[in-house]
Amino acid sequence: MAFLAILIAAWATASRLGESYLFPGPGDVAAALFTGFKSGLLARAVAKSMARLLVGYTVSLVAGVALGCALARVKLVKETVGLLVLGLQAVPSVCWLPLALLWFGLNEMAIQVVVVLGSLLSIAVATESAVNTVPPLLVRAARTMGARGATLWWRVILPASLPGVLSGARLGWTFAWRSLLAGELLFVSGGLGQVLEFGRELHDMALVLAVMAVIIALGLASDHLLFGRLERRMRRVWGHDRR
Repeated sequence: MAFLAILIAAWATASRLGESYLFPGPGDVAAALFTGFKSGLLARAVAKSMARLLVGYTVSLVAGVALGCALARVKLVKETVGLLVLGLQAVPSVCWLPLALLWFGLNEMAIQVVVVLGSLLSIAVATESAVNTVPPLLVRAARTMGARGATLWWRVILPASLPGVLSGARLGWTFAWRSLLAGELLFVSGGLGQVLEFGRELHDMALVLAVMAVIIALGLASDHLLFGRLERRMRRVWGHDRR
């Protein structure tokens, strides 16, 4: 709390010394936040963006985990699709925007394609690494006890690789956010990206910083309430939490 207070005080001081509308102070940003939520602009934008994010991220998570497992255990997939995944992972998500626009036009599908392609590959690579790091002794022990096929996967391999899969899921959530906002900047989409573009067109830097503050708050909330809790629970289950 003391650090945040010092940071806000430094921000206010720098804004007052600069005396420029391009660098508003915390008071102006707070006023823009209040006005945005009071008018419903920011509330509607948050609801629209979160709905899009949940749809795209769910598709990315399911497909990414399945693809990562296939890359880790199927040699043919690793030698063919694996090379494509590694190559496409180096492509920034913003590069998918022109293709999505040409393929699907200015609609929801274009945004969802950008979100999925922006996060799926990172989840797949993290899942592959997590499955490959499962101790072979654990797998051999399960096989000697009769675990085969789907039972071996559901009862041994996937639970043992969950820490790595969770890290990939958290990373994929971050990439999905970035891809979503990049897609929403394209056209009248009704999300936070459109509000950012709206503030830029009006030269309303207080509104732009207010939207950035909302994005930061949503990121911290999702990390603390969702991924943080899952990670703490997993650490207790695995016996890594000494408290």
